[in-house]
Amino acid sequence: MAGDTLTSSEYIKHHLTNLTFGQKADGSLGIADTAAEAAQMGFWAIHVDTMFWSLLLGGIFLYYFKKAADTVTTGVPGGLQNFCEWIIEFIDESVRGSFTSKNVLVAPLALTIFVWVFLMNLMDLVPVDVIPLLAGWFGIHFMKVVPSTDLNATFGLAIGVFSLMIFYSIKVKGLKGFMGELTFMPFQSKNLVVQVLFIPINFLLEFVSLIAKPVSLALRLFGNMYAGEMIFILIAIMYNAGLVLGLFGGVLQLGWAIFHILIITLQAFIFMTLAIVYMDMAHNEH
Repeated sequence: MAGDTLTSSEYIKHHLTNLTFGQKADGSLGIADTAAEAAQMGFWAIHVDTMFWSLLLGGIFLYYFKKAADTVTTGVPGGLQNFCEWIIEFIDESVRGSFTSKNVLVAPLALTIFVWVFLMNLMDLVPVDVIPLLAGWFGIHFMKVVPSTDLNATFGLAIGVFSLMIFYSIKVKGLKGFMGELTFMPFQSKNLVVQVLFIPINFLLEFVSLIAKPVSLALRLFGNMYAGEMIFILIAIMYNAGLVLGLFGGVLQLGWAIFHILIITLQAFIFMTLAIVYMDMAHNEH
C-alpha cells in the first residue's frame, strides 16, 4: 500500500489512522473516509477497528480457556490443557508474590489482563500491510489491528483497574480510611493545628500520586506498542526503495519481530503486575 499512489508520509499517516465512526463535518453519522474526517469527529467518535479486534481477541481467550476447562482431565492432559495450566500456574505465582490479602477476584483479573493484553500486543507481529490490504478490497479505508496502540484502549484498561482499586480501597478501609490516606500523608504532626494545615498539601501530593497510577499504566503500554508499530511501518517503506534496501528491510523486520516478542510479553506482564500491586495497596493500610 506504499506504492505509487502514496508518499512515505501519507503511507505512515494512513497506517496510524483508525477506522472511525462518528459525526462528520456536515452533521451526518458514518465511517470516516479520510484521515481528516476521522480527526474532525472528536472525542465521542468510536474507533471501530479497536473495538472489533479487542473484542475478537477477548472472545478467543474466553473460548479456548472455557474449552480447556470443559475438557479437563486428571489423566494425561492434552496440549491445550497443558498450556492453560501453565499460564494459570504462572499467574497464581505472580499473585501470591505480590498480593498479600484475600480476594477471589484478583487472580482471574490478573489472568484476564495478561492474556488479553498479550493477544492485543501479539497482533503487532502481523505484517503491517496484510490486513489493511484485505480490508481495502471490501472498501474499508483504514484498519489498525493492534488495539494496544490506541490510547483509548489502554486508558480503558487502566481506568478499569483504577476503578477497582478505588472501590476496594473504600470497601476495605471505609470512606474515612480512604480519605485519611489522602489527607494525613506524607506529612504528619502531633500538633492538631499543624496537621490541619498539612491537609491541603498532603491531599495535593497524594491525589497527584493516585491519578498518576492509571495515567502511567495506560501511557506505558501505549507508548511501547505504538513505537513498535511505527518501526514496523518504517521498515515496510524500505520495500519500495529498491532491491538492496528491500532485502535489508526484510532482515530488519525479522530481527525486530524476534526482539518484539520480548516487548509484547514484557508489557503484558508489567501491566498485570502493576494491577496486582495496585489492588494490594487498596487492601492494605499505608
